Amino acid sequence: MGEQLSITSVWLTCQIPARDQRRGRYVRQTSSHPAKMLPHLAAHAISKYTALDDMVFDPMCGCGTTLVEAMHLGRRGIGIDIEPSYTALAEANVALAASQGAAGTARVFTGDATDLLDLVPASVVGRVSLVLTSPPYGRGTHGLVQTTGTGVRKRDHLYGDRERGNLAYAGWSRLLDGFASILSASYQLLRPGGTVVITSRPVRRQRDDLIDLPGELLAAARSARLVPVERTAAMLAAVRDGQVVHRASMFGMMAVRRSRDDGIPVHLVAHEDVLVLRRP
Repeated sequence: MGEQLSITSVWLTCQIPARDQRRGRYVRQTSSHPAKMLPHLAAHAISKYTALDDMVFDPMCGCGTTLVEAMHLGRRGIGIDIEPSYTALAEANVALAASQGAAGTARVFTGDATDLLDLVPASVVGRVSLVLTSPPYGRGTHGLVQTTGTGVRKRDHLYGDRERGNLAYAGWSRLLDGFASILSASYQLLRPGGTVVITSRPVRRQRDDLIDLPGELLAAARSARLVPVERTAAMLAAVRDGQVVHRASMFGMMAVRRSRDDGIPVHLVAHEDVLVLRRP
């Protein structure tokens, strides 16, 4: 198990469905990305840890959620992703935000974030106020449901191209090593006192093998000389009259039922861990 920080607060970040958070703000093709950060989570972190015109960086930006929310809040966004299809999607979302009058700007780069210092302009070094990102949870997620003549199947549940060097396909040890390298390089982009926010949650490699991914990421961040300051729970479920209302996918609920049938006390995921760290 990895290193731990106590939970100090809760962010109510999913009080409306994710699709409603994105509707009209992101292009329709955004649904093809298998693991999108919640827009309200990104906006909350950006509002809390940055000011107008600050620079926000996401080294694994996917469909561009961090960049879009930074733009709408009047910040300058920079993002990298290894998959050209995802950077094209991020650029489309950035263009949509600009067309809607977002006060900020954003740039997207395609490449391996472990080499990020070779990808971003030298003028960015030491200027970033916030690094906001989330690692892949292995090679795929529950994805979306598509009906067929014989039932239902998953779609849009795999991360890009394994041949391109995507960390999602690297295995847990190499994924963590790669993420630690990304954090070490990101440290150099941060201004003194700059903040890093990482969102993640424990994952199951097998139904009875729970990996403490947040704890492992915390250890990786410490190895990159980042100082932990807070660990927060960001809700993936709504709270109504004191009750949690899950927004789990059909495949997520099926996985929980199968595990419980096998005697494994699995629960639906209701939150993500948010690790907040700073460059001294």
